[in-house]
Amino acid sequence: MEISLDNRQTKIEFDTEDLKKKAEKLLKDLGCSSSAVLSISLVDAKEMAELNFRYRGKEGPTNVLSFSQHEGDLSGPHMDLLGDVVICADRVARDADELGYTPAEMALYVLIHGVLHLMGIHHDLPDREKSMQEKVDELFHRLISGSLMP
Repeated sequence: MEISLDNRQTKIEFDTEDLKKKAEKLLKDLGCSSSAVLSISLVDAKEMAELNFRYRGKEGPTNVLSFSQHEGDLSGPHMDLLGDVVICADRVARDADELGYTPAEMALYVLIHGVLHLMGIHHDLPDREKSMQEKVDELFHRLISGSLMP
């Protein structure tokens, strides 16, 4: 698996190698092939607000955005190119503080959410929202406890 992580913010400290390792375990547990490619970016609130407005037409920073490469015909040469997950470090730190997590735990939580979007799991309807939330929670707790596939 190829997982790239670009930390474009400087305010919040993250163990990027640990986040990459957990992302790899996550992809394995989700059944992704060994040739899967995922890009993760950690950004500040200003950059996330710009991305959120540009791609969703919404004001302000959100905690995570996903940009799937699985739109349209998937039979091309890059079927295993999953896409990009962009995480707002400022929002993650604030959310972590409010919810009693560490910033690293919250970054993992939103990463899982973002990866599920890349895999076609969405929360646009109430029943889908509940199902996705349960899946994120399950994967998060398994990853935190270290019980995902090695």
